[in-house]
Amino acid sequence: MSPQVQNPNPLPDPRYQYPQPEFSSPSQAPPGSDQALHPPADHGETSYRGSGRLNGRVALVTGGDSGIGRAVAIAYAREGADVAFTYLSESEDAQETEALIRQAGRKTISYQMDQTCRIACEAVINKVLEGFGGLDILVNNAAYQRTYAELSDIPDEEIALALRTNVEACFYFCRAAMEHMPQGGAIINTTSIQAYSPSIHLAPYAASKAAIANLTLALAEEAINKGIRVNGVAPGPVWTPLIPSTMPNSKVKHFGENTLLERPAQPAELAPVYVLLASAEASYITGEIFAVTGGRRQL
Repeated sequence: MSPQVQNPNPLPDPRYQYPQPEFSSPSQAPPGSDQALHPPADHGETSYRGSGRLNGRVALVTGGDSGIGRAVAIAYAREGADVAFTYLSESEDAQETEALIRQAGRKTISYQMDQTCRIACEAVINKVLEGFGGLDILVNNAAYQRTYAELSDIPDEEIALALRTNVEACFYFCRAAMEHMPQGGAIINTTSIQAYSPSIHLAPYAASKAAIANLTLALAEEAINKGIRVNGVAPGPVWTPLIPSTMPNSKVKHFGENTLLERPAQPAELAPVYVLLASAEASYITGEIFAVTGGRRQL
């Protein structure tokens, strides 16, 4: 019998690679700060290694100050792209993202803005074009959500705000960017598992994410006539500041347990999908929605 060979570099068990519930992160005011998140989120600060897949590209990531947006910004920079990003109010988080991009040797500019305003969205696209000389990759990632006990608890203005922030802004950014993006450009929209497996507790958010998925598929048909690919990423539970700032402690405590891995994703685990979809290796991928859900199941 041949001796069993031990792998000198065993892969980690994905179930225990990152923290599992129960979580005790303190409640935060929306949209939440990464610096107050406990346990801290992993955005790939020490783990992501680039290989030049986006050399010379220019990317705009909305909501790049923390969470998935920060992880994508770090990965894009380490893959060789200059990265602009937007944020709503968390200036300290934005400064940290800027520092991480610059450490990768890439150029960055952040824009504080309210993306419910069409004029503001168009202005950011124009500023990126002026500041970087072009735009190759657009990631629509910034989003608004709140949790409610039941449908009757949701104020009218909350419904409107979710749709303006999540859906209308996606239209505005895509429309403005497509006028200037070159052949080979890529648009990546963050939708959600909530688009396909919605919770009444997140009804406005879920409806908005379903609309983004629909827009992604429709826009892909038009954009490919300009040589631009459009795809979406549908995350499941991801550990970001949005969670303790928009959910009751009872839900935060068990966040991500309803997946096969029995934990939420870390933002760093989403970034490689966004890199693939932005890269030339994905030349035959358009009009697709990629689910990254940890095999989430309903409880």
